[in-house]
Amino acid sequence: DTFGMISDANKPDKWVYSTCGYCGVGCGLYIGVKNGKAVYTKGDPKHDVNMGTLCPKGLSEHQMINSSNRILAPLIKCNGKLQKSSWEKVFTTVSDSFKKIQKEHGNKAVAVIGTGQLLTEEFYTLGKFVQLGLGTNNYDGNTTLCMASAVMGYKQSLGSDGPVASYEDFQHADTIFLIGANIADNHPILTLHINKNKKANKKVIVIDPRASKTSQMADLYIPINPRTDLALYNGLAYIVIEQGWENEGYIKANTNGYKELKKHLQDYPPQEVANITGIDVKTLYELAREFVSQDAVLSAWTMGVNQSFMGTDTVSAIINLHLLTGHIGREGTGPFSITGQCNAMGTRETGFTSSLPGYRNFGDMAALKEYASIVNVPEEIVPTSRGYKYADIIDAIDRGEIKALWITATNPLVSFVNQEKLRKTFAKLDMLVVQDAFLSDTAEVADVVFSAATWGEKEGVYTNSERRCNRTNKAVEPLGDSKSDFDIILEFSKYFEGVNEMLFPSWSKPEDAFTEWKKVSKGQLCDYSGITYELLQEHGGIQWPCNEERPLGTKRLYSADIPFRTPDQKAKFICGDWFPMAEAISGEFPVILNTGRTVEQWHTRTKTKTIAILNDLVPEAWVDVSPKDALKLKVKSGDRMSLSSARGRIDDVIVRVTGSVREGSVFVPFHFNEQLINTLTNDSFCPKSGEPNFKQTAIQLHSKKVPEGLVIQETEISGEIAHKKSAYEGVAFKEKELTISKA
Repeated sequence: DTFGMISDANKPDKWVYSTCGYCGVGCGLYIGVKNGKAVYTKGDPKHDVNMGTLCPKGLSEHQMINSSNRILAPLIKCNGKLQKSSWEKVFTTVSDSFKKIQKEHGNKAVAVIGTGQLLTEEFYTLGKFVQLGLGTNNYDGNTTLCMASAVMGYKQSLGSDGPVASYEDFQHADTIFLIGANIADNHPILTLHINKNKKANKKVIVIDPRASKTSQMADLYIPINPRTDLALYNGLAYIVIEQGWENEGYIKANTNGYKELKKHLQDYPPQEVANITGIDVKTLYELAREFVSQDAVLSAWTMGVNQSFMGTDTVSAIINLHLLTGHIGREGTGPFSITGQCNAMGTRETGFTSSLPGYRNFGDMAALKEYASIVNVPEEIVPTSRGYKYADIIDAIDRGEIKALWITATNPLVSFVNQEKLRKTFAKLDMLVVQDAFLSDTAEVADVVFSAATWGEKEGVYTNSERRCNRTNKAVEPLGDSKSDFDIILEFSKYFEGVNEMLFPSWSKPEDAFTEWKKVSKGQLCDYSGITYELLQEHGGIQWPCNEERPLGTKRLYSADIPFRTPDQKAKFICGDWFPMAEAISGEFPVILNTGRTVEQWHTRTKTKTIAILNDLVPEAWVDVSPKDALKLKVKSGDRMSLSSARGRIDDVIVRVTGSVREGSVFVPFHFNEQLINTLTNDSFCPKSGEPNFKQTAIQLHSKKVPEGLVIQETEISGEIAHKKSAYEGVAFKEKELTISKA
C-alpha cells in the first residue's frame, strides 16, 4: 500500500537519502530498498523544505523506477521499428551521422534540446560536450517552456538570473501575492510554509483568471481577466507613484530608470487598467496600498506569468513594484519565481543555453576568457553568442537548416505547441536521437534511442526554487542495459576525436564534474565553491551562494552585502507594454483555452502513467466548463465534448462543470497524449525569452447534444476599451458575451 504502513514483506533492508525528482520544490526523502529493488518512499522529517511530507507523486516515486514503460537497452530503428541494439552500435551510428551532417552543412546543423530533469553534473557535462565538443550553440532546454521568462526578467531587471527569496520568507511575510500560481496543485508542499506563517494580520492574495485550488486558501481572490497581469502591475506602480508611496531612499540608492518608468506609467491610469484587467478601481488602490503599507511583502508566480508572449516584461513589472517599495533583500520580501522542474535551476546555472556557465553573459569577452582558462580549453571554441532557442530550433529544422536533433529526457510530441506543425517538422530530420529512461511519444519516432537511467539509479545534485542545492543518491542499479546520463555523455564523447581528452580528462564519476563546476562557479552569484556532497547530506541542502564567507549558504539575494549584478550594481526599472491577447477570440473561435497541470500527474506522464494509484486518481484529461457555458451546450459533468482551434481538433474529452472557470473560458490539463491539448495551442512566443504562450488559445467547443450547426458565438455588449499606447493603437476592444446561435 503506497500510502499505508510498510508491510513486513516490503520492509526495506536499507534507507537511502535523496531528493524528489519531480517538481522544483525539492523535497528531501528516503528511498526504501529491499533485495536491490526500490520498494518505498518516505519524506525526511528533518528536511527544511518538506518537513517529512510528500505529495502523491513523491509518495509513489519508487514505483517509477520499475515502470513497464522503461527503456531497458539502447534502440535503433530498422525497417521502421525500434529494435534492441548495443551501445557501440548506437554510438557509432549517431556519431557517424553527426560528423557527416556537420561536414556537409556545418557544425550548427546539429541541435540539442535538453530538459530540467537531469542532475547538475549531467547538465554541465552535456552542455560542455555539445558546445565545446560538437561545436554547436544550437542548444536549448524544455525549461524554456516553463522558466525562460523568469530567467530573462531577472536578468534584464537585476542583472542576473536567480530567485531572490527563500521558502522561509513565506513564513515571515505580512502579505503574500500569488500571481498565476496554483501552488496547491503544482507545488503543494509550499502551502505548508504559508500555513506556518502565524502573523496575526497575515494576508494571502491570489491573482488568477481561474478560481484554482490555491484561490480557496486566499484571504483575497482577484479574478483578473486572462493575460492582463502586465497591465495590472503597471497600474499598481502608477498608483504607488501617484500617491507618493514609493521608497525614495531605496530607489535613489539602488535603481536606475525611475524617471523613464514614471513617464511610461502615464499610459496606465487606474480606470484604463480597470477596463483592461476587469478589476475595479477601488480594488486596484487597495492592492497598491497593501503592497506599501506592510513591512514585508512577497510575490510568487509560476506558469500563469511565465507562459506568455509578454512573459519576460510581466516578470519585470512585478520586480518593478518590489524595487519601488524596497520589498527585496529582506526577510519575508522579494519577487520569487517558483521553478517547475526538479533541476530547472541546475540547467540555468550551468549555462550553455541563455548564458555561459555560472551566469556569465554571452558576448562578455572577459567572462569568456575566464571560463576558457578555468577549464583549459581554447578561447576560440567557446561561443560568443546564444544559439537558437527551442522554437527557433524547430523553425530551423523546418527550413532545412538543422538536419539532426538530439533530445534528452523531454517529450515535445506532447509538450510543445501546435503539434501538427511539429510532427511535420520532425519528419524532415535526417537523424532524431532521443535519450530517455522512458519510451515517450518522441522516443517512439526516433531513429536511435539512448536508454538512460532515472532517479534513484544515479547520483549527483539538484537545485530547487530557493537555490537550495541538495543531494540525490544512487539507491539501486540502473535497469537492464541502461546507463546514467553522465556515463552516456562521457562514453559518447569518445567517438569524437580528441573531445573526451580535452573536455573530460580523467573524469569517471559525477563528482569529477561537480569538482570542476565548483571552480567554474566560484565568485559568481551562483557560487558553489563552499559546497560538498557531505555538507549537503548533513544539512538537507545548502542555498547558493556558498563560499568561505558564507559557509552554510545564503537565504536571500540582494541584501545589503549582495549587490545587483549590473555594471553599476543598481537594478533597472523596465518599461514594458501590455498588449491584447496574441490570438484574439472570434466568431469562429470565441472561447479562451487555458492549460496547466494537476497534482496527480507529471508533465507528459512518461514517469507517472504506469503508477496505478496516480492513474486511478486522474486517468485522463478533462475540460473545466463554467455552469453558464454548460447550460448553453446542454452538457453536464461526465459528458464528452470536442474542442477545436485554427490548428486542429480533439474529441471525446470528459466534461467537468465547475465555477472555477469563468464564462467563455475553459481549462484542460496538458499531460495526456490521448487528449493531446497541444494540438490546439498556438505558436506565439515571448520575443525575449522564447517561452510559448500556452495559456490563451482561441477555441470552439462542440457538444453532441447541440447540433453541429449550432456553436458558441460572441455578441458585443458594452464598454469599449481603448489602450492608448500599443501596437493596436486606435483599435477598440469590446467585452463579449457568449450565446448559442446559428453558425
